[in-house]
Amino acid sequence: MSGGGRVKVIETNLKFKRPLQERLHTEYFVIHHVGEINRDVAASEIHQWHLNRGFDGCGYHYCIRKSGSIERGRSRDRVGSHCLAHDMNFRSIGICVVGDFMKWKPVYTQILSLQDLLADLMDIYHRDPLTTIKGHRDFGKTSCPGDNLYSLLPEISKKVATLIQNKGGVS
Repeated sequence: MSGGGRVKVIETNLKFKRPLQERLHTEYFVIHHVGEINRDVAASEIHQWHLNRGFDGCGYHYCIRKSGSIERGRSRDRVGSHCLAHDMNFRSIGICVVGDFMKWKPVYTQILSLQDLLADLMDIYHRDPLTTIKGHRDFGKTSCPGDNLYSLLPEISKKVATLIQNKGGVS
């Protein structure tokens, strides 16, 4: 990943129904979970689910698997489809952490990968993690990203700020 360097993103080369619109602004980083299932799910499977629902393809920019590996959903410079019927898609990057975090807790390796990915994104977009990392529920009537992940977001944001400071990036 250019600009950051903490994480390696696995390219999936997903094929979308039509060309995706360019995203011109990055104000927020919206955290999601798969919900309803707790098994490991690849970005390609989420892509197929979203195609089946009539979307252009995977709505998230990144998917963090149970192992902590990070897969590309859609290019980070394209408009997402992760906040249904919301203009937030034009101003944010969507990150899906695989699992159902209403019932279970995220795997520690997923949290570490999420923190590192967010720190890389903060370096690229020069945003303050304490004000820009949000849960999906902050923008709509949903339980996403689940209580067990949502409750960790303040701590994750602080850790991201520390990672940026330790590397000499923007905080």
